[in-house]
Amino acid sequence: MPTAQITVLTLLSANVVVPLIATVGVNGKVTFLEKEGTSEFDNSTGAYELDLSLVHDFDKAWRTMHVKSDVFCSGSVILPDKGGRILNVGGWSLDSTKGVRLYTPDGSAGVNGTNDWEENFQELALQRQRWYPTAAVLGNGSVLVIGGETGSNASPQPNLEIVPNPGGKADTVIDLDWLARTDPWNLYPFVFVLPSGRIFIIYYNEARILDQHTFDTVLELPNLPASVNNFLGGRTYPLEGAAVMLPQHAPYTEPVRILTCGGSSPGAGIALDNCVSIAPEASNATWTLERMPSQRVMPCMAPLPDGTFMIMNGAHQGVAGFGLATDPNLGALLYDPSKPVNQRISILNTTIVARLYHSEAILLPDARVLVSGSDPQDGKNPEEMRIEAYYPPYLTGGRTQPNFTIATTDWAYGSSHPIVVHLPQGTTSTMKVSLVAAVSSTHGNAMGARTIFPAFTCSGNTCTITAPPNAFVSPPGWHQLFILDGPTPSHSVWVRIGGDPAKLGNWPNLPDFVVPGV
Repeated sequence: MPTAQITVLTLLSANVVVPLIATVGVNGKVTFLEKEGTSEFDNSTGAYELDLSLVHDFDKAWRTMHVKSDVFCSGSVILPDKGGRILNVGGWSLDSTKGVRLYTPDGSAGVNGTNDWEENFQELALQRQRWYPTAAVLGNGSVLVIGGETGSNASPQPNLEIVPNPGGKADTVIDLDWLARTDPWNLYPFVFVLPSGRIFIIYYNEARILDQHTFDTVLELPNLPASVNNFLGGRTYPLEGAAVMLPQHAPYTEPVRILTCGGSSPGAGIALDNCVSIAPEASNATWTLERMPSQRVMPCMAPLPDGTFMIMNGAHQGVAGFGLATDPNLGALLYDPSKPVNQRISILNTTIVARLYHSEAILLPDARVLVSGSDPQDGKNPEEMRIEAYYPPYLTGGRTQPNFTIATTDWAYGSSHPIVVHLPQGTTSTMKVSLVAAVSSTHGNAMGARTIFPAFTCSGNTCTITAPPNAFVSPPGWHQLFILDGPTPSHSVWVRIGGDPAKLGNWPNLPDFVVPGV
């Protein structure tokens, strides 16, 4: 079994926020958003940014930011514009459910930025109220916003819309009967752009492929297996598992595979003890089931630069929500898709911090995983302010991390980009290159997650990387570029792939918003 080390950043053990959503910005800092209406703390501004280079100076590490409405159970994604803006949509009640919030990350390591969240409901709003929506950047560079409810435990919102509103029409919302039918078990659906351009979606215990233009159903897939005691177990909120796309490797000829782990069942809330995966566009696609060592609901799944995935957080029993789960699952797992089926899951070290409802796990630029949050309101576990940095196995073997330099960080599809590498332990014959797409983590949904291993060639210590070929293999957006010296990853550099085809950088042209350009 591989081993790992988990470390509490002790000087942040009494920090300023109980995170709801965690996002690493293109400035290398971590942006946290916090709910308002149900918090036991009344002095929060709802938004903070953490400079990891200053974690040993508490007063300087945190920058106070501001949102104007309640982001409780909203969705976030990083836009492909040149500013790498973070888009947050939806919220808890009233006007906040139509919230559209934008932040352009600025500043640098050790230097505070000055930008803040921009929001004005009267100028810019979603077409529908949304509590628990998913956001996803499509191949054309626009943003799909799907699902949710009209407000806190209110009526369903079984439909989708595109941001920005196509053509500025009065109403472009598309109703989805399959979301209406599976309410209330389908919130925060898992959404992935497939290499064909079509859209794969998991909701409750069902999955289907949609046309990328009309959003009509192209193919209904078999239902996801659950457990032997209850076939009605599901994977999306409030049954809440986690899902990712497994890595794509150049030349991108193999069908992509989607993995979802954990979840629970309606009624008794018996958590699931398995992961299931499928290649949606393979002929006669079926689900493959792999057992985890324990039951887990409300897990987080963080993509790592070596193509593995860390599974952590959650509980052994229950469903997502305040006071609805018991028995925290303190262990962490590693899922390695390069190994044979049923040999892919290994056990890592444990934590002493319960991470239940509203917890997050995100990949940092130094290849650690930042673990945060927990807001169970169960009378037993606190609203959790401690933040941990998990060191995956590739950082615990005593090897020195490699490094590289790169001149161009704005890539067109199929373009070539030289880097100069320094490999302390190995040679370019054993080197790998990976691209990990920008991720926003909330409620087990790693919105935007994607891992790509592009082609590259080397001469001496100069290597040339070939960017992914198109917007379906890699939807336009920002990625952390890593090199790996054998198993050991470098620190990352942010690169943008595919530009800004929807010209989001010029949107919205409104008085209270500053646009970065395309």
